[in-house]
Amino acid sequence: MSTLYGHLFPAYREYAELTDEARVDWLRRDRWISLPQAEAALCHLEDLVVYPPRGRMPCLLLFGSTGMGKTEIVSRFSKLHAAQFDTRTGLSKMSVLLVQMPPEPTEDQFYTELLTALNCVELSSLSVRSMRAEARHLLAEVETKVLVLDEIDKMLAGTPRQQRVFLNTIRFLTNDLKIPIVCAGTEDARMAVLTDPNLADRFGAFELMPWCNDHALRQLLASFSGLLPLRRPSQLDTVEARQRLLSLTQGVTGRIFRLIEAAAVAAIRDGREMLDAASFDAKDVTLPLVSMYASAGKRKAIGRVIL
Repeated sequence: MSTLYGHLFPAYREYAELTDEARVDWLRRDRWISLPQAEAALCHLEDLVVYPPRGRMPCLLLFGSTGMGKTEIVSRFSKLHAAQFDTRTGLSKMSVLLVQMPPEPTEDQFYTELLTALNCVELSSLSVRSMRAEARHLLAEVETKVLVLDEIDKMLAGTPRQQRVFLNTIRFLTNDLKIPIVCAGTEDARMAVLTDPNLADRFGAFELMPWCNDHALRQLLASFSGLLPLRRPSQLDTVEARQRLLSLTQGVTGRIFRLIEAAAVAAIRDGREMLDAASFDAKDVTLPLVSMYASAGKRKAIGRVIL
């Protein structure tokens, strides 16, 4: 096997031996792939975990275009600091608490999501004031070091007053608990935070930039060539392949991953068993994202796009 699939990393060669459908299933599963920007973001997040309490805690805004991997990064950060049960106290310690923003940024919905993440039940009878007090108490009790709010741009669905109340809530929590708060969202979220000068001064900004045709992209494609369970060596490290990939995805991480996944699935099913620039022009490659449809429509002889 080692000679036959020598183009793959040793840890991935066994997957090339699987059946076609098993390999397709493997391709479609979530997995963490270490990327330079993602690892840099994680380093900044780890610094916040060990930051000592002080009067003005540093916070972080992780932002970028949709599909750049913000949710994956904060989810990875949360998993690296999963809750641990303390047998001495009978409580779970949650050093990192990940909370999804509610569809509407009202104070009661926010505290409902926060308390739900803290495993609270029977919240319907609590007033906003009671939920606020309970959240403060529990965050201190479980020794939360960093509070992470994902999809912070949902706050823009609220009225200007609701947005101000929400930003005041963030400032209140970081002041009261002496913990950093991490917000993940789009460029719109950055603009929203800027509407509160006092809060904006506390947030460091980490932007996830789209990929470009450079050494980092070459490394990424080399990684794909070594881990995709294809039985022939791929030829992704070419100028044509990189340019084709970028023209179709605009350098957005999620689009790149989905396009390569779709092309790899097609390569398995049609028996080609490798990827190259032509793989992204194949008529049977399914483009899974509406955002890629416009780029796909410009291709020559592509045929019908199936979503």
